[in-house]
Amino acid sequence: MSAPPRPRAGAVPTAARSWLARRLLLGVAQTAAVVLLVFVLTEALPGDAAVALAGEQPDPARIAAIRTEMGLDRPAAERFAAWVLGLLHGDLGTSLTSGRPVAAYLADGFGPTLLLAAATAALLVPAGVGLGVLAARREGSLTDRLVSSVTLAVYAVPEFALGVLLITLFALRLGWLPPTAVGSGGDLSAQPAVLVLPVLVLLSRPVCSISRLVRAGMIDALRSPYAVQAARYGLSAARVRYAHALPNALAPAAQQLARTVDWLLCGVIVVEALFVIPGLGTVLMNAVAERDVPVVQGLAVVFGVIAVVLNLGADLVARRLAPRAGVAA
Repeated sequence: MSAPPRPRAGAVPTAARSWLARRLLLGVAQTAAVVLLVFVLTEALPGDAAVALAGEQPDPARIAAIRTEMGLDRPAAERFAAWVLGLLHGDLGTSLTSGRPVAAYLADGFGPTLLLAAATAALLVPAGVGLGVLAARREGSLTDRLVSSVTLAVYAVPEFALGVLLITLFALRLGWLPPTAVGSGGDLSAQPAVLVLPVLVLLSRPVCSISRLVRAGMIDALRSPYAVQAARYGLSAARVRYAHALPNALAPAAQQLARTVDWLLCGVIVVEALFVIPGLGTVLMNAVAERDVPVVQGLAVVFGVIAVVLNLGADLVARRLAPRAGVAA
């Protein structure tokens, strides 16, 4: 009986390249869909900047003149083509109300939002993974039940309600922390105390979801045949747990982390409004209120591209941590 044929040496690299090519093509298609959807949705917004600039008692002739000056009277297809062409050249457009480039609005709000996102992510990873591993190691114990109950209870509290509660307790009653970022001059890094309450609010729900994902993944991985076989070979429990089970448990957590970072970078509107933080969420709210369509479109496209890139990165990390799942996918 002849031996089975050996797999070709380049089979796995070819499969990996094919998988990566499919993901990149999907990312390009998603980005194109985001651009089209953003334009269609902003076209559906009631009113426009011409009406807002015309004043409280707008004159139809003045509105028509403003629309002509801004190019809003051109057909939608023509404006869409010009906008896409500008995007391909890195031009996000110009504000209709102030005349500033949309990139300037992005630069103004990106700093505070990035600082909040970085501080939250830096605490989220060790806290979420640590709680998940702790609960999985003590499955069924009092510690496991306590971690599961507390994370479920915290996850059920809306960010706005938790923020109000923290402000009332730590800012108004105890006076330990500032209630908002008013008076910070926009430089949040110079006053770290301003970041404490917003970061706690931003951490509350993601740390719960990631810890529960890690716990479930660790328990499933420790019960899997390869983990049982590794223990039979004499590997220590710590090595089985952290070198074999944990990477597989982190694969779904990595995708959840990407969605969380996307949520943070794209402007957490409720938290920024509650703590008066001049981030991207505040910029977007002001643009919507002023019917400043180019700013809304530019920020929405940037948000969409960030989401596509982060999810692509999460897929790559998940495939690296759990290659069998990646190949199967």
